[in-house]
Amino acid sequence: MSVRVWKIYFNIHAGLIYSFLYFPIIILMVFSFNQERINAVWTGFTFNWYETLFKDAELLNAVGNSLLVGFFSTILSTIIGTLTALGMVRFRFPGKKILDAVLHLPIIIPDIVMAIAMLSFYVFINLILGLFSIIIAHVSFNIAFVAVVVRTRLAGFDMDLEKAAMDLGATPFKTLRYITLPLIMPGVIAGALLAFTISWDDFMIAFFTSGVGSTTLPLKVYSMIKFGVTPEINAISTITLLFTMTLFFIAMRLLRTK
Repeated sequence: MSVRVWKIYFNIHAGLIYSFLYFPIIILMVFSFNQERINAVWTGFTFNWYETLFKDAELLNAVGNSLLVGFFSTILSTIIGTLTALGMVRFRFPGKKILDAVLHLPIIIPDIVMAIAMLSFYVFINLILGLFSIIIAHVSFNIAFVAVVVRTRLAGFDMDLEKAAMDLGATPFKTLRYITLPLIMPGVIAGALLAFTISWDDFMIAFFTSGVGSTTLPLKVYSMIKFGVTPEINAISTITLLFTMTLFFIAMRLLRTK
């Protein structure tokens, strides 16, 4: 077979795979504008389901909880993750390899294991479950993602710039504030956006660590879907999908910034 035939074959193969992955998502987004409540037949175009969303007090409360959890977990995990990345790249200390391995555990282990571990820990210390417990749980696994992204940014960092600043009289803190952080800021922001996206989409860990009155958006959608997939759920999913994809692409764009 010629090279051209192989290219055509692989293009068709890739097209079928992408269609299998993304066609259901497209169908979901299309039926969020369907007039019929049952997602079986297309009867007409409408924005009514999106209007219904903004009149649902419980749903808006769940969105507010997700934003609150995402905001605070992102701030904390970004600060800790950035400092961790700087420490792992700049310093040598006993147990560094062990810490590096432990740091990647939240990325590797299944969410269900992480959720059960956090719940067991909360029961052990008698912590009342609520938004605070969800935030702490999200910080515990978001730190790893932030640290990995920031370390990627630090890989191409020119250390001579810091040395030049300190030779000119800058203190280590001023060097960090005026030289290091501005240069790695695209990576820090990318890590923060990634952390917020993961926190916003999380269901498993929030399901195990949430308490009364701390329902997040994924938990609310789960409770709604028990009665069937309606255009209202499709509308929620469409908004969430577009929101998370926007944050993800912004993060990837910033990570590529030189």
